Amino acid sequence: MSDMVPMTRDAFNRLKDEIHRLENEEMPIIAEKIAEARAEGDLKENAEYHAQREAQGMLQARIVEKRDRLARASIVDMSQIPRDRVAFGATVTVKDLDYNDEEEITLVGSGDEDYDVGKYLTTSPIGQGLMGKKVGTVVEIPVPKGVIRYEILSIRYDEG
Repeated sequence: MSDMVPMTRDAFNRLKDEIHRLENEEMPIIAEKIAEARAEGDLKENAEYHAQREAQGMLQARIVEKRDRLARASIVDMSQIPRDRVAFGATVTVKDLDYNDEEEITLVGSGDEDYDVGKYLTTSPIGQGLMGKKVGTVVEIPVPKGVIRYEILSIRYDEG
């Protein structure tokens, strides 16, 4: 996968710190547990040994995934984003035209998404549907459950 992953400098640094923590704190703990389990003898029937090897493999897969995201990172200079359109980092207040309620959606890069608090990936259907739009625009966004109709009420960019 060669798609660039947009992120802020802060998100990039958090990702680097997480990789460092996994490699230098978590991995040595698992390696120590494997050594302890290996010292118990017969590895064929040693459940602890096999469990720790599996944990080591899963941790290594997480590290590889995070390193891949870091390698594909594209640091977004928030000062260069036009403030009159929806773009990466925007917090958009929208009115759901079908339910007549308002919600805030913040467009973020991979690793910062949290749909429960309104942080949507820029590459999600909703993120893609809002990108580039201006205040007052009505958008119809196809999603797995049908079509969502939003009116864009405001666009805000927080510093950072």
